[in-house]
This record gives sequence, structure tokens and C-alpha cells, in this order.
Amino acid sequence: MSNFAQFMKKNKVVKENVTFAATASLTDEKGNPVLWTLRPISSKENTELRESCMREIPVKGKPNMFRQKINTGEYITKLLIASCVVPDLYDAELQDSYGVSTPEELLFALVDAPGEYDAFTNFIQKFNGFNVSMEDKVEEAKN
Repeated sequence: MSNFAQFMKKNKVVKENVTFAATASLTDEKGNPVLWTLRPISSKENTELRESCMREIPVKGKPNMFRQKINTGEYITKLLIASCVVPDLYDAELQDSYGVSTPEELLFALVDAPGEYDAFTNFIQKFNGFNVSMEDKVEEAKN
């Protein structure tokens, strides 16, 4: 097989959806945590999410100059929402049951323990390939 042929779509591994118990406070009839279905997001979707969370920040001491800064908390929340298949965080009936009106509010209502939210965030980031820090990449490049 030539190098070119190795890049053909038929050779690409497709990442499947996974399940994860995002919170222990939602349980089934046997008392087991309810599993959420999560999907991988694409690089394009991730770029769109990041760009939607960018803000122009004035540069101190330099009038009319700005730099971009990402609102990390907003980005993480959007990443979690984009990854959720079940539950559907856009479902109006589910939102109504919690007295909220946006997917962001619903996510925080469903996963309301800070430790669980952090664990969910870590799981989603690793699932989407964010498991190597920039420091690790720099160290690897040096070797």
C-alpha cells in the first residue's frame, strides 16, 4: 500500500460514542447512576466553539489596541454541551422540569456538584483528545 493510499477515508478509524455517569445524583430504579451518551466532536466544531468564546481585551497603555482572550469556563461548558447526545440538553421539556431555559443552565442543574462537574470536564477533554499538555509536547519535541 502506498503512503497516499494510507490516507484514504476507508483507513480512518471512526471514534464511537461512549457512556459516562456524569453525576451520582441521577439514578435508575436500581440506584445505579444514569449513564449519559457522549459523542466526539470534530476539530472544526472545536474551532467554532473556541472562536465563539473569544473576547477582545484592551491592551493596557495602548489605546485602540486589543488582544484576544478565550473565556475558558464558557468554552468548557460549550464543549460539554456539544458532546452530549443523551440527555438532550436542548430539550424544552427537560429544561422546564429544572426551571431553566438554556442548555448551559440545564447542564449546571443536572451536574450541580463541583467535583462531578470537574470529573465530567476531564473525561470529555480526554475523550476528545486533550490528554497531552503543552509542556508534554514541548518535552517530547526536545527529545
